[in-house]
Amino acid sequence: MPWRKPFRPPSGLSRAQLAQRAYEVWISEVMLQQTRVQVVVGYWTRWMARWPTIHDLARATEAEVLGVWQGLGYYSRARRVWEAARRVCAADVAGVLPGYVEGLMRVPGVGRYTAGAVAAIVFGVAAPMVDGNVLRVLSRQMGVFADVKGDRAVVGLLWEAAGELVRAVAADGEETDGVSDRPGQWGQALMELGSTVCTPKPNCAACPITATCRAYAEGLTLAEDRQSIAAVEDIEDLCTLCAPFEEAAEDDGGRAEEPRTEPSNGDGRLSRFFAVTQAAKTTANEGLDARTLAAVVNHARKFPLKKSKKKVREEETLVCAVRRSDGRYLIHQRPEKGLLAGLWELPSHTLPASNDSTAKTRKPKALAYVAGLAAAPKAKERRTLSPPPKHVGELGSVPWLFSHLKLTMHVHLFEVNDAAALPELGERGRWALVDDIDAESMGTGMKKCWSLVKDWVA
Repeated sequence: MPWRKPFRPPSGLSRAQLAQRAYEVWISEVMLQQTRVQVVVGYWTRWMARWPTIHDLARATEAEVLGVWQGLGYYSRARRVWEAARRVCAADVAGVLPGYVEGLMRVPGVGRYTAGAVAAIVFGVAAPMVDGNVLRVLSRQMGVFADVKGDRAVVGLLWEAAGELVRAVAADGEETDGVSDRPGQWGQALMELGSTVCTPKPNCAACPITATCRAYAEGLTLAEDRQSIAAVEDIEDLCTLCAPFEEAAEDDGGRAEEPRTEPSNGDGRLSRFFAVTQAAKTTANEGLDARTLAAVVNHARKFPLKKSKKKVREEETLVCAVRRSDGRYLIHQRPEKGLLAGLWELPSHTLPASNDSTAKTRKPKALAYVAGLAAAPKAKERRTLSPPPKHVGELGSVPWLFSHLKLTMHVHLFEVNDAAALPELGERGRWALVDDIDAESMGTGMKKCWSLVKDWVA
């Protein structure tokens, strides 16, 4: 990964060098949010070639930034990075990002994780770096069977634990000023462990920290039938974070649990294997037979608690490519807030949720929508296109999945002869040639729709 470089103490760097290192790490961490490392490497390299320093980025336009970001998704990240660069360069800090978590979190778009990453990796500060992978690792290490995404108390507990750990790691070094590469190395190692070994389906046999892993030890206890639990039920009652833990018979060697009465106070519970035996802990680094290992892995993969996912909303949209006789197409810029904010698109109309969607029923709806474009946004009366737009056809459908939305875009092509009768959708629309549209920032799904249009016309 090109952004990973040997640690150099800030005191040994010039202001320009420190600003550059912070900029490189900051951009990499923002890009890595919701995006695989393999994808980010290419984007990060192209970004740094285009804007080598934070000052270069601050001088760019928003459209240029969105163009380079195109394909990474979550475009609000790019916009906030650009806004932050402008603010940092305008301040009297010579383009240097703050070197402490609180200051970094005042930079637009920098949250708790990114602030910790920059502070630890660049400035050597003992700051925790907690992403989804680390939350999973710590949940298993501590035996916290709870919602690590939606439960604020649980998330707070794991962040506090991560802070204690990184401070202990930093204090274990020989540095006198409290600044070293240890916090950054530790944080990145935990994240890498979570992304390669302690995954949702963990490879416990390859894990280097099974000796301290609560979930691993509990798995051994389950596999070896060492379940002396009754004596500590009162301790379980003290936990208000963990959910009730229910086991079931597994085909991979796990055993069904006997029915167990829950404490009467109705609170959540710790994992029911609170009293893990010392024997289970000492066996952590010894070779396990396949049956025992399978039981351990099956137990560990239950951590953290998996909440039922909300059903993804489904939506259908008519994407209407309107071509003028001079070869120009009508394009529209999306609002500055909301999904795909500020990106360009072909005029689009969302169909009602209860519509009976077929190619036959979509055609009149698409015609009505395009005809309606003849009414300027502030016009009191709608004008009629003469002659009416020609519906060339429905070119195809493009499915696209967002984190919260399953979208199907039905692409229609229209031709209009009366250029003056169709306005440009106010300040956010215009007629553009093919090459100009190719150069605009569009969402990846809309780009696919545009490709359908070009392939049909070619």
